[in-house]
Amino acid sequence: MDSLIDKIKSGYLWDFPGGVFPPERKSMSLQTGIQVSTLPDLFYIPIKQHIGKTDKILVKPGDTVLKGQALSQSLNHMTLPVHSPTSGTVEAIEPHTVAHPSGLSELCIIIKPDGLDASINLSPCDDYSQLTKPELLDKLQQAGIAGLGGAAFPTYVKQANSQPIDVLIINAVECEPYITADDSLMREHSEEIVKGIQIFEHLLKPELVVIAIEKNKPEAIEIMEQAISGLKNYLVRAIPTKYPAGGEKQLIQVITGKEVPSGGITADIGVICQNVATAHAAYKAVTLGQPLIERVVTITGEQVTSPTNLWVKIGTPVSHLLAQQGYQALAKPRVIMGGPMMGFTLASDEVPITKISNCILAPSDEALPEYNNEQACIRCSACADACPASLLPQQLYWHSKAKEYDKAQSYSLFDCIECGACAYVCPSEIPLVQYYRVAKSDIKAEIAEHKKAEKAKERFDARNLRLEQEKQARLDKHKEAAEQRRQAMEKNTGDKDKVAAALARVQALKAKQSTENNSPVQTADTTKSKAQAAIERAKAKKAQQQGAETSVNEIIANETAAPVNDAKSKAQAAIARAKAKKLATEQAKTENNERPEASEVQVQDQAAEISPAKAKAMAAIARAKAKKLAAEQAKAEENSETSAAETVSESAQTPSVEEANTTANTSSPAKAKAMAAVARAKAKKLAAEQAKTENKELSENPDTPTQNQEADISPAKAKAMAAVARAKAKKLAAEQNQQQAQSEEVNSEDKSDTDPAVATATEQNSEPQNPDNLTPEQKAKAERDAKIKATIAKAKAKRKQMENP
Repeated sequence: MDSLIDKIKSGYLWDFPGGVFPPERKSMSLQTGIQVSTLPDLFYIPIKQHIGKTDKILVKPGDTVLKGQALSQSLNHMTLPVHSPTSGTVEAIEPHTVAHPSGLSELCIIIKPDGLDASINLSPCDDYSQLTKPELLDKLQQAGIAGLGGAAFPTYVKQANSQPIDVLIINAVECEPYITADDSLMREHSEEIVKGIQIFEHLLKPELVVIAIEKNKPEAIEIMEQAISGLKNYLVRAIPTKYPAGGEKQLIQVITGKEVPSGGITADIGVICQNVATAHAAYKAVTLGQPLIERVVTITGEQVTSPTNLWVKIGTPVSHLLAQQGYQALAKPRVIMGGPMMGFTLASDEVPITKISNCILAPSDEALPEYNNEQACIRCSACADACPASLLPQQLYWHSKAKEYDKAQSYSLFDCIECGACAYVCPSEIPLVQYYRVAKSDIKAEIAEHKKAEKAKERFDARNLRLEQEKQARLDKHKEAAEQRRQAMEKNTGDKDKVAAALARVQALKAKQSTENNSPVQTADTTKSKAQAAIERAKAKKAQQQGAETSVNEIIANETAAPVNDAKSKAQAAIARAKAKKLATEQAKTENNERPEASEVQVQDQAAEISPAKAKAMAAIARAKAKKLAAEQAKAEENSETSAAETVSESAQTPSVEEANTTANTSSPAKAKAMAAVARAKAKKLAAEQAKTENKELSENPDTPTQNQEADISPAKAKAMAAVARAKAKKLAAEQNQQQAQSEEVNSEDKSDTDPAVATATEQNSEPQNPDNLTPEQKAKAERDAKIKATIAKAKAKRKQMENP
């Protein structure tokens, strides 16, 4: 590094590739010194005039402001405030056209000056060396100092660099044609510029300070050499006139021979560059306490009557400056902000002057023809030869025009300094720089959108992580509390009992609520269960009856199984077998009748769908039918009893069945009929008594609802009761039919008793009527036959009683 410093001190200079030599045309604006612009009618101050973020606005429409008052506030890194250029009133805060190649609008503070130019109280600093580095940087930031060479990079950020700096270069080359703002500033304010450079030196501590001035400015070179005389490690270097020698990377290469790496910054190679106008603004900010509210602007061009350099307040419209210097508009007006190489045509002359505006150019059509005859590229490679950054402008043009931005970036698109040398030498008059600018803008927009999406994703992931952590914290807290409760319960049994009792009460309350919520369904289920219980009881009773019938059948079977040799015993056996077969048939019919029919089951299942009124009506009808059937049955029984009583009275002189069995040869057809009638009467009487007993049991049965309870019966229960009543009525009707059939059967049996063949057989096989004439064997046989007949009679009576309950 010492050898490099020695080389620089010795006056050795390097060169950069490419470059062009356009006509300078600087003399027309150097005829007079720097003048002061007058106040316009309105100032348009853009909120953002630097590279970085937007500041917070501190004023509102209607507020009165003073010269130098801050209109915005810096809250973040890479932000700079703006200040009021004069005293006046804030008219509005709204979008306005600004200095941009696309003619876009940005938020501006519009101030109407009051003509007093009243200023705020300034805070000058006589000895900046007494201030710390953060204090100095804060002064630069709060004064709104940005790079005035065209980049508008916040100056305090460059001066806050922590890397060791070998060389501090002050850029005073000003290689762009027509522009003489820096030249005039060095001629008139050289001492102030040097004091500003000393502030930068105090912050950066470089080994060498080089003030680079192009050789076409001999007056400025001489004045600046006089200003630095006596300062150690300060040099003024006159570099060859070649465009764009004023570019930061190209100037560093000329002074030091080093190249800034692609995508890197100058501090990476130990070099910092600052514009000469920026050094002058830093002096005013730190030493005088004045914010950046004005700058030197060159007003020049063939269409300007009085080209010169002016002290112009930030926010002054271009139209006001042109009118002040005698602008003569062409048939097709064309005003350029900046030089002819890197400047751009303004969409409106109401665009305000900003911190980076160094020139307003109004050229003639002969001096600067407008590029409006773009033709196809002929691949001459002149653009590649002129490029000072050693790029391939032809490939960059193709990919930028086709919006193939990935390929354009692969050719180092962002290393282009937009100097315009390629467009200057292009024979096809292709505005190459404009294509590069559009491509860069689109790529930056995509990058910003991608960063925004990444930040949104980070916020989303962070939110999910936070929610998961909070959830886990809650679970851990609940677990800890549960563990504490468990431990406390183990220590205190009374608390455990209380918790168990509380849980029991909660469960009971839930069960009660569930019962109340499901009461209609449960009522229907209860009714159906009662109906099923009634059916089961009926089946059990039927099984009991069938058991009794089975006993009768056994008795009959035993009777028929007895060894009987006579014809009468065979006849009785045949009658017993017929009766058994009859009883089996009746049992099958009874089982079929007791089974609930499909319609009744459907009625029970659909009980919940019947309204209360309809259910009560159906129950009443069923009870009426059952009552009617019972009355008819009682009437039939009374008639049977009457006929039986008559029969008994007629046969009063006839012996009973037992007597007939013990008496030999006394049975006759008339006596047999009488005995059958008596048996039937007894059976009917027993059946009536059994029916009364069952009715009494039904009335005492709590499962059977009474008339007084009809109001409390639900629709489902009423319908089930109606179905049961219909089943009982049907059963009574079937039993009545069976009773009639049995009566007919008995009559037929009586007839069979009176059959001559049977009677003859009986007479032939009967014993003598006189018991004294009988032998002991005959007496024993007679007694045995009498007992059998008595048993058969009792079985028949019991069967009748069971068949007619």
